[in-house]
Amino acid sequence: MTDRPWLAAYPQGVPADIDPTQYQSLVQLMEQAFRDYADRTAYSFMGKDISFGETDALSRRLAAYLQGLGLARGDRVALMMPNVPQYPVAVAAVLRAGFVVVNVNPLYTPRELEHQLKDSGAKAIVIIENFAATLQACIANTAVKHVVLCAMGDRLGLKGLLVNYVVRSVKKLVPPYQLPGAVRFNDALAKGASAAFSQPELMPDDIALLQYTGGTTGVSKGAVLLHRNVIANVLQSEAWNAPATSKIPAGEQPTAVCALPLYHIFAFTVNMMLSMRTGGKTILIPNPRDLAAVLKELSGHRFHSFPAVNTLFNGLAHHPQFNTVDWSHLKVSVGGGMAVQAAVAKLWLEKTGCPICEGYGLSETSPSASCNPVTAKEFSGSIGVPIPSTYMRILDDDGHDISATGQPGEIAIKGPQVMAGYWQRPDETAKVMTEDGYFKTGDIGTMDERGYFKVVDRKKDMVLVSGFNVYPNEVEDVVALMPGVLECAVVGVPDDRTGEAVKLVIVKKDPALTEAQVREFCKANLTGYKQPKVVEFRTELPKTPVGKILRRELRDKK
Repeated sequence: MTDRPWLAAYPQGVPADIDPTQYQSLVQLMEQAFRDYADRTAYSFMGKDISFGETDALSRRLAAYLQGLGLARGDRVALMMPNVPQYPVAVAAVLRAGFVVVNVNPLYTPRELEHQLKDSGAKAIVIIENFAATLQACIANTAVKHVVLCAMGDRLGLKGLLVNYVVRSVKKLVPPYQLPGAVRFNDALAKGASAAFSQPELMPDDIALLQYTGGTTGVSKGAVLLHRNVIANVLQSEAWNAPATSKIPAGEQPTAVCALPLYHIFAFTVNMMLSMRTGGKTILIPNPRDLAAVLKELSGHRFHSFPAVNTLFNGLAHHPQFNTVDWSHLKVSVGGGMAVQAAVAKLWLEKTGCPICEGYGLSETSPSASCNPVTAKEFSGSIGVPIPSTYMRILDDDGHDISATGQPGEIAIKGPQVMAGYWQRPDETAKVMTEDGYFKTGDIGTMDERGYFKVVDRKKDMVLVSGFNVYPNEVEDVVALMPGVLECAVVGVPDDRTGEAVKLVIVKKDPALTEAQVREFCKANLTGYKQPKVVEFRTELPKTPVGKILRRELRDKK
C-alpha cells in the first residue's frame, strides 16, 4: 500500500485502521466505564481515591443540577480548574447533560478569559475559587449567568477542611472576590441529587468540546471537536500504546500519571478519556511546576504510563529526589506538546529504562496525529509515523503533495480525529482545510522513505513555550496598548528549559519607559508563559520595503 508507506513501521498487533463507530458519543464510552469498572479507582488525588462508581454518581447529580438551570442542549459550559477530581466530574456532567465543554486555562488573565467566554458564548462556568477574582473582573461583559465554585479540598472529606484552610489562609492562594449568586460545588451536587435528569440522545456529530488555540491573527479560536473526533483519538491512542500496555501484568490496573493540565487536549484525551476506556487509574497532579510535590505523590504509586512535555521530563530527571520514585513499572512515556530534546530523552532512558516516545498533534486533531512506535528502544528525533486511520502528507506552497521528494513543506493531516472547523469562523476554517479534507498545520516538515515525519520549522511565527502556543501578534497587540510604546515585535528565542522563550523588542515613544514597567504591564495582561523572558529596546525595527517587520532578523540578533 504505497499511499501509506508508514504501515511497515507499525509494531505487530497495531491495526492500520480503527473503528470510531464503536461508540455513539463520549457519554456512551464513559457510561460503559462507569458500569464495567464501578468499584475500581478512577482518580487518585492527594492521597484520596475516587472510584468510577463515585464519578458516575457525582457527575449525574451535577448534570441534573446544570439541566435545572434552564440551559438548552448544545449550550456551552466553561471549566476553569487545575487537575482536581471536580474536573473529570464536571466534564462527565456537562457532556451527559447534552452541553458542550469549553476548556479554559486557569492561569488566564481577565482579558484572556473574557475573550474566550465571549467567543464561546458560555452561559455557565465551573471554576476553582483560586481564580474567582479573575472571573469577577470580566463576568459582566460575558453571557455567563451561572457560576459553580469549587475549592481544592471539596472531595477530600475531613482532610479537605484542612486543605482548604491551608490554601486560603496559610498559602493565601485565594485572592478576595465577590461573585454574588455563585453556588458551591458540593451544594450544586446536593441540589442535583433531588433534581430530575433527562438523558439526551447524543450523536457522533454533536459537539463535545471547544478547544481554544491561538490564531495567526492573535485572536484565540475554538477548535470544534465532535464526539466522534475525540472517540477516534482515544481508540487510536489505545491501539498505538497496546504493544507497551499489553506488558502490564494480568490483574494489575493500568495506571497513568496526569501531570499535564486536563484543560490541555493532550491530557484530556490521552489521560482522562483513554483511562476511561481502559478502566485505568489516573493520578491527578494539580501543580506540575512543584517538582518536589510531584515526586512525593508519585512515590506512593505504581504506574505504567506517563504523558508529559520535554520541560517536565527534564525537570524531574534532574531533581535530587528522582530516585524516591519506583520507575521500574513504567511501560510508556509519551512526549508531546513541544519537541523532545535528545539530551533529555537520553537521560530519561538512563534513569527509568523507559524510552520517551515522541508524538505530534494539535488541538485541531484532538490531538494525536503521529507517534513513534512504543516498541522503539532509542530516541529518533522524529515525530514518528501517522497513527491508525490517519493520513499525513507534505504540501508545497501551491498545495501539491511533495511527500515523496523528501523536500520540506507544510505538514497536512487527514483522519477521523480532525476537527469540524473553528467555532463561528468559517473564514479561518477555509484557510486551514484543503478541498480533500486535509488540515494544514502551519508546521514545516519532511517525510522520509519509511514514512517517518520530522518537524523542521514553523510556517507561522508562533513561539512554543513548554508546549503552549504563543502567537506574537497577541503579545504585540497587548504591548502596543502601553502609552510609552511606539512599535514592538515579538519573536521566539531558544531556551534550555522551555524549548523557546518570548523575546520582546520595543521602540520607545516615551524615552522614560523602563523594562520594569513593561514587565509589570505584561504581567497584568498576559498568562505567565506568554510574558517576555527577554525585553530589548531599539531605535528601530528591521522591515521589508512594504513595512512588514522582519522577525527573522530579530531572532538572529541575540
